[in-house]
Amino acid sequence: MAASACLTLAALHLLVWSRRRTAWASLLFSLASVGTAALAGCELWMMRSQTPAEYGMALRWLMAAAWVVTVSLTGFALVYLRAGRSWLAWTVVGARTLTLLADFGSAPNAAYLEISSLRQVPFLGEAVSVAHGVPNPAMPFAQLGLLLFLAFIADTSLSAWRRGDRRQALIVGGGMILVATAGMIESVLVFREIVHRPFTAAPFYLALVAAMAYQLSEDVLRASRLSDDLREREQQVALAADAADVGLWVWTTPQDTVWGTEKLNPMLGFAPGEPISGEAFLTRVHPEDRAPTRQALRRALDEKSDYSTEYRVVLPDGRQRWIATRGRVEKAEKRGSLRMLGVCMDITHRKQAEEQFHLVVEAAPSGVVLMNPEGRVVLVNRETERLFGYTRDELTGQPVDVLVPERFRGDHPGYHAGFLAAPQARAMGLGKELLARRKDGTEFACEIGLSPIERGNESLVLLAVVDVTARKRDQAEMLRLRDALAHAGRVSTMAQLASGLAHELNQPLAAILRNAEAAELLLQKSPPDLVELRAILADICKDDHRAGGVIDHMRAILTRRAQEHVELDVAELVDDVLVLVQPDAASRKVRLGVEVPESLPPVRGDRVQLQQVLLNLVLNGIDAMADVPAEQRRLVVRARPASAGTIEVAIADAGPGVAAAKLERLFEPFFTTKPNGMGLGLPISARIIQAHGGRIWAESSAAGATFYFTVPVSGAA
Repeated sequence: MAASACLTLAALHLLVWSRRRTAWASLLFSLASVGTAALAGCELWMMRSQTPAEYGMALRWLMAAAWVVTVSLTGFALVYLRAGRSWLAWTVVGARTLTLLADFGSAPNAAYLEISSLRQVPFLGEAVSVAHGVPNPAMPFAQLGLLLFLAFIADTSLSAWRRGDRRQALIVGGGMILVATAGMIESVLVFREIVHRPFTAAPFYLALVAAMAYQLSEDVLRASRLSDDLREREQQVALAADAADVGLWVWTTPQDTVWGTEKLNPMLGFAPGEPISGEAFLTRVHPEDRAPTRQALRRALDEKSDYSTEYRVVLPDGRQRWIATRGRVEKAEKRGSLRMLGVCMDITHRKQAEEQFHLVVEAAPSGVVLMNPEGRVVLVNRETERLFGYTRDELTGQPVDVLVPERFRGDHPGYHAGFLAAPQARAMGLGKELLARRKDGTEFACEIGLSPIERGNESLVLLAVVDVTARKRDQAEMLRLRDALAHAGRVSTMAQLASGLAHELNQPLAAILRNAEAAELLLQKSPPDLVELRAILADICKDDHRAGGVIDHMRAILTRRAQEHVELDVAELVDDVLVLVQPDAASRKVRLGVEVPESLPPVRGDRVQLQQVLLNLVLNGIDAMADVPAEQRRLVVRARPASAGTIEVAIADAGPGVAAAKLERLFEPFFTTKPNGMGLGLPISARIIQAHGGRIWAESSAAGATFYFTVPVSGAA
């Protein structure tokens, strides 16, 4: 019964080992079970022996079975408990082997020098044979192997206990110690004939085999649960890989086989289920990328390091696909072999986007510079090479300060740190004129746009550099032409007022002449009338100042000079203009009105240009009332505070107004509502007001047209 039970367990675990050749504990357990079965068979043979010679032969083979059991248990403890001293295990094997050799080399065996007779004793209801003879004095040396075995098992169990595997140490290690001790004691008692009973160590070893089988079964159940958990984890990983559109793979180098998930084969251009090897994989890699990919794989295997590369694969239909592969090398279960585990990702869309980005950057009319957080150049485009005179190889990796004039480099790190602290797309150096430095040391005016770019955990900065030298030159020329055009407009306006101004000058000049003639007559009297002469001289001075004021106003209007923004009084501006137009208005029977509060704050602007705007709008209003009855001709200039820190000035006439279709085009160049107009007065006025930071517009009704413009209050933003 013991033998059959042991052989059954041995067959089961031998099957386990045949399915999983790395399960050495199952193989050693099978050998120990077979040895225990043989031990039981030899014990039964001894009980049924009829002669001393037969008994001695059975005892000799019992020692062989005990050798198998002891050696198997030693190896089992070493493998299963993953502890123990190897040298001590080999010592146990050597000692038991010497004992076995001594047993077969002596007659009849190592337990007896001579078996003189057999005696029958009752055992389990039967009469069985026991030996009577002379004990072998070398028997204690035969027991040395068992003592070494006990020492080895005790040391191994203690190490496993300390490591935390207390259940295995108690059941396996403790069971071996108990059984070996019991067997050793029983052999001494029986073979020394202290007790008269047959030698029956097999039941003890059967209990040990049962305990070991139980523990192995627990491990099998645990492995089964782990397998189920692993299968579930594999399914979860497979789902995650499918959701992320990646392929997982394991490359075993000795067999050159690649295991992969379902996504891997179609990703690399293989048919579903088609086996993949390392060489087969390399044949699918683009010829230009094949050598670098092979070198990266070989380097990872040689250095046992991580593997990371990007390459193109050529699909069977000729299309190309970009693949990014990441992996790591680890030792396989087979000693000395390596395997690589990794993941493949299809990055074709990303590569296409990068290529499009590269094409856009290269085609950009602005210089493009990509800078890393350390302020070093990562990428430049062709326009940057043209602007600065560097090649991209010369700029890549260099501090971006090489593009900044030396006198400004001290401030540049502060600007860079400030941008990284609050990254957002904006222009650099608002309100400042920026200069860039070429390779030859020359400088040019530029505008720089900053844009943050996030790449993983790295924050990059994209700089767009535009050379504005030509634009600034064109702007200066445009300002010069605008000033010339405004001056021409003022000359044209003064020409329109020439007759009225001539009349305005004739009046004080004629009065001066008459007063001078009267003074000459008074001087002929004796004595002259000094009081009257003083009154005449005062009138002459008054008329002279009046004529001089008209001439000064004309000279100020006609003078061509650069803009000069100063603080101005609105009431004074209006009065100066109305002085000039008063003669023309009087000749056309137009009444002028002024509604300007004294409490208005001053404005800031160019006096002559604002006078030009007022003068143009007032004259347009006077011209608009040419066909209106004389008693209705009235033009009013108003001023009042407006929103956003501005003063609003309005010029309202009593003319027929402006048609709605024409109202929207009044400020277009060369558009006019006058029969002989050139269409430049209002566009010039609009440019002047816009340059002052204000706006100009017109409204019309049945009561006439009103033109408005705003000017910022002095000190307003």
